[in-house]
Amino acid sequence: MIFITAKFRVRPEDADRWPEIAADFTRETRAEPGCLWFDWSRSVDDPTEYVLVEAFRDDEAGARHVQSAHFKAAQQTLPPHLVETPRIVNVSVPQDDWSFLGEMAVPGQQ
Repeated sequence: MIFITAKFRVRPEDADRWPEIAADFTRETRAEPGCLWFDWSRSVDDPTEYVLVEAFRDDEAGARHVQSAHFKAAQQTLPPHLVETPRIVNVSVPQDDWSFLGEMAVPGQQ
């Protein structure tokens, strides 16, 4: 799978509304056949920073994502709400779901 983490620094005046601002892009991306997950989190240290954790089944699904109409729309609608260009880590990994963090295993779970 392609595993991506991106950090978005949002303008302070838009930070509380960011989930609403990105809602169409989020909903449409999650509906893509090759999208495994597309999840936003807000930093506990910086209320203007959102972290996006996303995964796509394979290179083909990732390519379809960046060529989609909703991705192209987001390229126009999201940057005006940002302080800087988002930063990203993008890697291919040989798995298709989350693994357990064995070092913090909950008794009774694998």
